[in-house]
Amino acid sequence: MKRDELNDLAAFAVVAGEGSFTKAAAKLGMSQSALSHAMKALEERLGVRLLSRTTRAVSPTEAGETLLRSLRPALDDISAGLVALGAMREKLSGSVRITTTKHAAKTVLMPMLPDFQDAHPDIQVEVSLDDRFVDIVTERFDAGIRFGEQVAKDMIAVRISPDARMAVVASPGYFSRYAPPVTPRELAGHKCINLRLGTSGGLYAWEFEEGGRRFEVRVEGSLVFNDGDLIEAAVLADRGIGYLFEDQVAEHIACGRMVRILDDWCPPFTGHYLYYPSRRQTPPALAALIEALRLRA
Repeated sequence: MKRDELNDLAAFAVVAGEGSFTKAAAKLGMSQSALSHAMKALEERLGVRLLSRTTRAVSPTEAGETLLRSLRPALDDISAGLVALGAMREKLSGSVRITTTKHAAKTVLMPMLPDFQDAHPDIQVEVSLDDRFVDIVTERFDAGIRFGEQVAKDMIAVRISPDARMAVVASPGYFSRYAPPVTPRELAGHKCINLRLGTSGGLYAWEFEEGGRRFEVRVEGSLVFNDGDLIEAAVLADRGIGYLFEDQVAEHIACGRMVRILDDWCPPFTGHYLYYPSRRQTPPALAALIEALRLRA
């Protein structure tokens, strides 16, 4: 690819993101007429219309959206590579304030932090645990970590973990008294440990899949917690059946402290993403953290 072609593709991404030739030209440091000419030339080379132009706004066409889906990750990788080189050249400092769930903090963030701190001792990382979905702009966070399906579409999201699954588990002691359920609907006859949601205040409905169709089961029991670690402890104490993250209970299952059931009914779902509101003027400290957390294929 010629240098001019790469420049035009990068300029196209800026125009699509800004929704305005005027704003995009100012950001790129070029005249509006030169930018408009470059976009027309790009469309002619590709043989498709990429931008829909009106008197008030500019928006990508269907073909433009298709190009952006492949173009943006490539540009992100280039940007991340430049950030990494910059980090090697100079000592980074600053602070990064992150909101995350407890599970993401334990399984993704904390395992990475020691090496990150060793590499960047002058970067301060503040972690705030919260199961509710936090408005990071209003509450002044630099970034958030949530499952991909929870991230708003207008956020820039970077995948930082593989797909996840839930596990339905109980202790051998519990199953010595009660026959394990064969289908999710048979959970109605068991003592199940409920999770109280911090977002809505309601009880979490257990999610399953059969033949590609997803469905929910409302369970009942005498114990309700708003924390997965407490549910884990209750399961180990023979108090009933729990619905927990697979990676949280994997060691218990391997060691025989828990028995997993209904495995085939638990579908995978998107893993954790780090998200933030804008790629413009991303602080170097946050850029370094993003690069450290980014999931490699």
